[in-house]
Amino acid sequence: MIIESSAPTRVDLAGGTIDIPPLFLFHEGAATVNFAVSMLAHCRIETRDDDRIILESIDQKQRFETTVAEIASLKDEPRLELLSKLVYFFKPNQGFHMTTESEAPAGAGLAGSSTLNIACIGALNKLVGDRYTPDRFIPIAAAVECQVIKVPTGYQDYYSAQYGGVACIHFSPAGMEREALDIDVATLERRIAVCYTGEPRNSGTNNWELTKRHIDGDKELFDLFDGIRDTSLNMRTALLANDWNAVGEILVKAQPQRKQLSPNITTPQMDHLIDTAIANGAIAAKVCGAGGGGCIAFYCEDGRRSEVEAAVAAQDGAQILDWKLNTDGLTIILTA
Repeated sequence: MIIESSAPTRVDLAGGTIDIPPLFLFHEGAATVNFAVSMLAHCRIETRDDDRIILESIDQKQRFETTVAEIASLKDEPRLELLSKLVYFFKPNQGFHMTTESEAPAGAGLAGSSTLNIACIGALNKLVGDRYTPDRFIPIAAAVECQVIKVPTGYQDYYSAQYGGVACIHFSPAGMEREALDIDVATLERRIAVCYTGEPRNSGTNNWELTKRHIDGDKELFDLFDGIRDTSLNMRTALLANDWNAVGEILVKAQPQRKQLSPNITTPQMDHLIDTAIANGAIAAKVCGAGGGGCIAFYCEDGRRSEVEAAVAAQDGAQILDWKLNTDGLTIILTA
C-alpha cells in the first residue's frame, strides 16, 4: 500500500502572531488573513512486509530506521524530530517507509513545518485506518509541533494547509472558525510577488519573545496587538469588496506596525530588497511569518509584478518564487 499526501504552504497577509494562544483571548475579534500557495509539502508512505520503520527527509538529507517494537523510542528521538513524534503519536502496528519533501525553501516563513505536519498527519492517519476525523488534524498538529519547538505555536498555518484557498481565521473563547473569502483570485495572483531572501529564520523564537512580553503585561505591546487585529479585519473587508486600493493602503500602514512590534523583523538585506521593490513598482511589502529572514510578499502596482520581480531577482541572494493560489488544501491518495 502506498499513501501520498500533500498540503500547501501560505502567505500571511495580516494578523500574524495574534493566532498564538492565549494571546487572541485578550483581543476581542482577533483574526488572521492568509492564502494558500502552490508550493507544497509532500509525504509518501509505503508499507513494508517486515517490521522496519524508515523515516527519511529529502530536504534535510536525513534518514534513519527503527522497528515497530521500538516506536516508544521515537518519543525523544532528536533526528527528524517532527516526523518521529508524529509516528510515536499514531503508533502504527506495521512496517513502512515514510519520505517527506517540501517545495518551499527551508525557513521561508511560508509555514513549511506546519504544512508538512498536516501532510504527515493526513498520511499517517490513513495508515492507521482513519483513526481520527479530519476536524482533529489541526489540534493534533498544534500539540505535536509545540512538543517539537517547545513554545506555543500559532494556528493560522494549519488552516491554510488543510483547507487551502483565501481565508480569515477568527479566534474567540468559543473556539476558532475559518471563513473562506470569495475574492478576485486573478487580481491577487497578478499583483503579489513572493521573494525568498536566502536568509532562513526561526519563527518560534521570535514569536515566543513577543508572547512572553504580552503575558507579562506590556501595555504598548497590548495596544499593538489591538492594531494587528484591526488590520486583519480591515484586510478581510477590503478583500471581500475587491477594493485593491484599500488592500495596498492597509499593507503600507501595517509594515511600520510590524516593525514596531518586532524591530528585528527585517534584516539589512531585507530592507534593501524592500527599497528595491518599492522603487520598481511595488506598493507595499509584507514580511512572511515572523521575519528576520525568510520570504517577503510584495504587493505591486497593477501590471508591474514582472518589473518588481526582475529588479528583486537581480539582487544578491534573492530568489523569486513562482506561485499560484492553491484551493485544494490537504490531498491524500491511497494506492492499494
